This record gives sequence, C-alpha cells and structure tokens, in this order.
Amino acid sequence: MDLHSSFKRFAVRSLAMPTALCMSLITGHAAWAACPSDAAIDAYVADFAAKRESKGFGNDISGVDAECAKKKLSVKLRNVLGKQVGYKAGFTNVALQQRFNVDGPRWAYMYERNMIDIQAVLPAQFGARPLYEADFIAVAKDAGLADAKTPLEALAHIEFLVPFIELPDLMLEGTFSGNAMVATNVAFRGGVLGQEIPVVKSQAFLDSLANMTVVMTDENAGKELGRAKGSALMDNPINAAMWLAQDLKKNGIALKRGDLLSLGGYVPPQPTKPGMRVQVKYIGLPGDPAVSVEFN
Repeated sequence: MDLHSSFKRFAVRSLAMPTALCMSLITGHAAWAACPSDAAIDAYVADFAAKRESKGFGNDISGVDAECAKKKLSVKLRNVLGKQVGYKAGFTNVALQQRFNVDGPRWAYMYERNMIDIQAVLPAQFGARPLYEADFIAVAKDAGLADAKTPLEALAHIEFLVPFIELPDLMLEGTFSGNAMVATNVAFRGGVLGQEIPVVKSQAFLDSLANMTVVMTDENAGKELGRAKGSALMDNPINAAMWLAQDLKKNGIALKRGDLLSLGGYVPPQPTKPGMRVQVKYIGLPGDPAVSVEFN
C-alpha cells in the first residue's frame, strides 16, 4: 500500500497547480568509482518501490558521481512516483550541512504521486526509514525567479507560499554521507501540503518570512518537537528559492508556472511513530497558517 492510497480524507482541497535529515555521519560502504550503472539504478528503484532498505551507491561516492546518479534515478523514479512536479532544496539549513559534511545546498526532484494536498492519516511505516520534517514550499510563477537580483524582486516571480510537512524516506542502510543521500534524490518520497499563502510584494511581507517562528508539535502528546526562525533557511526562505532557481538554471532547467520548490527543513527530521499527530505552524505569517499529518 503506497502513501497516496493509504490516507484517510478529512478535508479535500485542490492546489492551484497539478499536483535531510537526522542521521549520523559517514561509515563505509564499498565506493563506486564512477556514476552508478543502469543495473545499480534499477536495483535501487526496486528497493524504493518495495519500501525496503537499500545499499544505495556507496558512502564514498563523489559529488560529481552523486549528481550523475541523481539524474539517472530521476527518470526511473517516475515509474514509482508519477510525473515530476518540482524540485527540492536540501541542506539549506547550516545545521544539516554540518551534520552531513556538505559545503552548501543541494537539490533533488519532486514527484506528484505522494504529494497530498489535504489533512491526512498515514501509516507510520510509509517507507523503509520514514521521517517527517517541517518544511516550506514556494510555487513558481515563471522562470524569472532565476534572474531576480534581490529577495524583494524574487517575490514577483512566486505565485504562492505553502506550508509543507515533507515525508522523506532515508532508505539507506546504516549511516551514510551527504553525497550518498544526494545520489538517492535527497530522500524524497512525498509530503503533505497546507493552504496557499498569497504573496505580498512588500518589504514587510519579506521581513515576516525571516522573522516568523516555525513550530512543530505532536498534538496528541501535547509535546513540542522543535522550533526555528524563518531565517534558519539561508537568512530568509526566499533566498533558498532564489538559490534553487539559479542552480537549476545553471543545470539547464528553466522553471515554469506551478513548479513546486521545497525550500528545506527548519527542524531536523524525526522518525515517525504510530499515534502521532504532527502539526507545523508558521507563527507570524497572516493567520499563523499550519499543516498537519497523523500517523497510525
């Protein structure tokens, strides 16, 4: 049973367009000397589809080969996750860069099948090593985001902002390096989207994004799970959106209207547990918007 087919509907809502991570650092798997072969990619996709832990492509994979693996994997993942709907920025939080020993942000592909735009109840074991993460999404208006010179200018190229709980799946056996995670599409499997937040093209709105407090709680246990300022993502989440658009352009990818841009994790992701109802609230934005998911 996949994530898309196993949720219980509470309040259905459509978006305006179609629809990492707290592990220890490096231990050794056998290194790949080059970009993983097609057979190795197929073996990983088979593990991904079966929701079982995978050996991946080796902990000593280089940054260049990790990017090559990610690109090859991006085509094959469509067979499991459906059509591509956007891009995910990973390691935009300095704490995660340090944890995984990477020197800056990286990006991955996002797919439609497990992007749920309702409140949901999901199996706690929706993947091999499932996690939940307080995130945030920008919905692109046009390719001009990549050419914006300032965050204020960038707001004109963003359609909406969207509360988002990412539901990544680490997949890899044991502990692993940042490059190993990049090679496996930065652990993307899906997530839960909240209501769109209209973008106001003003300095005050831009400042509110940096100054907001993102709070993640387990509502059933009455326990706070973590909090961070909006500035935890590259000083302002719009900076993360700009970086992502610019790096995609460097790689020959032009954004189109409706592309989802996942901007990164505010709080280190945590393992799912049955009986949790996780809420992420964005305090300081209009109406203090929130998004939630329950695990059974």
